[in-house]
Amino acid sequence: MVIYFRGCLARERLHGISRATEKILRAAGLEYRVLDEESCCGSVLLRTGFLEEAEIQISRTGSMLDGEEVVVSCAGCYRTLSRDYRERGYNIAVKHISQLIEELMAEGRIEFEKTDLKVTYHDPCHLSRHSNERDTSRAILMELTDFREMEHHGRDSRCCGAGGGLRSAQPDVSSAVASSRIEEAEGTGADVLCTSCPFCSLNLGAGSMRVMDITEILSELIRRRNVE
Repeated sequence: MVIYFRGCLARERLHGISRATEKILRAAGLEYRVLDEESCCGSVLLRTGFLEEAEIQISRTGSMLDGEEVVVSCAGCYRTLSRDYRERGYNIAVKHISQLIEELMAEGRIEFEKTDLKVTYHDPCHLSRHSNERDTSRAILMELTDFREMEHHGRDSRCCGAGGGLRSAQPDVSSAVASSRIEEAEGTGADVLCTSCPFCSLNLGAGSMRVMDITEILSELIRRRNVE
């Protein structure tokens, strides 16, 4: 049984992401559980320099997840649990939800209907640049949607403007960065800007374009025979 570690935003604010993720897990028949006492992974504390507080949080969350198989919605959680926790001696087998979905599709445990929805994809920094994970979400979308690539993508993708505490510290700058990214996405002719990070969804979602997490798109495309 795997643990679905929702992350702060999907747990507390962007409930559509956690609901969509759990719908997909159930449709695939995957046994999973969520933590009643789930706490923050400490990613934001680490990136913004609150190192002592981060270590306290890592110790707390690490004690819950050590030795477990964990799937996450958040790119920041993925980077932190797979790298920062490992560097501190924790043994956590972490997958981003997109990676798990790709595996489930390959095994035939879940199937999705194709759609003519025009979709472009925004690479979260914590996946693309920090973790060298650029292909999985993109490959799924290329198979199932009318996919449109932005000029700046993959490792060269532009930031959404939320990371590193920028949204809290300098909201005007954060909004300007997000607006620039939205403009580039709109230039592809896509109907939806898809991402695989709740922080990106939150910041980009304040703009003029429809923004969806990859799980929110895929949960709408599950073949009926797979839905409980």
